[in-house]
Amino acid sequence: MTEATDPPPFRLAYVPGVTPAKWVRIWGERLADTPLELVAVDAVDATVALRDGRADVALLRLPVDRDGLSAIPLYDEVPVVVVPKDHVFTAADEIALSDLADELVLDPLDTPLVWDALPGRAANDRPATTADAIELVAAGVGVLVVPMSLARLYHRKDLTYRPVAGAPESRIALSWPEDRTTDLVEEFIGIVRGRTANSSRGRNPHETPKTKGAKVSREAKTTKAPAPRRGGTPSGKPGRPGAKSKPGGRRRR
Repeated sequence: MTEATDPPPFRLAYVPGVTPAKWVRIWGERLADTPLELVAVDAVDATVALRDGRADVALLRLPVDRDGLSAIPLYDEVPVVVVPKDHVFTAADEIALSDLADELVLDPLDTPLVWDALPGRAANDRPATTADAIELVAAGVGVLVVPMSLARLYHRKDLTYRPVAGAPESRIALSWPEDRTTDLVEEFIGIVRGRTANSSRGRNPHETPKTKGAKVSREAKTTKAPAPRRGGTPSGKPGRPGAKSKPGGRRRR
């Protein structure tokens, strides 16, 4: 007698700042028999996790090396500048890119933003990570422009942030290996795209879609057309020989 084995988990990698909780919840509701495993990765490691098989799909930030990978852009993140709470920028609701001209703008090596030209004054050294840059801002050494999700991730009581008009946005995308577009990958694509459980690619694999279609078909066959009003014409006079009566005297378009 062969013992039943649990199905392997579907592995979802995600980079810092991305919150997949909503999609994970929907997955659990639709595919309860297939566990979803979250794999936290650094931004630079997201595509590696896909290529070496550690993840089936990944929520990452574009741009990345897409050789052999498919990607669906999902949404853009708002860029913000992180500053100490007593900084002059806190007096405004939004900062213009030109306002950064006199600031020492930190540019960490793992920044997800692609600048045509970094605004403000460049630091002598680039911080290794965004987390390191946040520590420098808290110490009064410069300011930092990042996607809002990262500003929230590295929130500190002594720091705040303001949106920056004109700064580059960061785009979040769902990516997976082109040669491993499995049915489960299609299911997750349907979830992040907002397809319902009954849509063609977002349907629970345990459903039997033909049953619903057959029921509608039977109902359509047994539905009776409404009886025409007496008289057949608006004036109540008999219609012309061979003419068809119209309910209510209105022509249906």
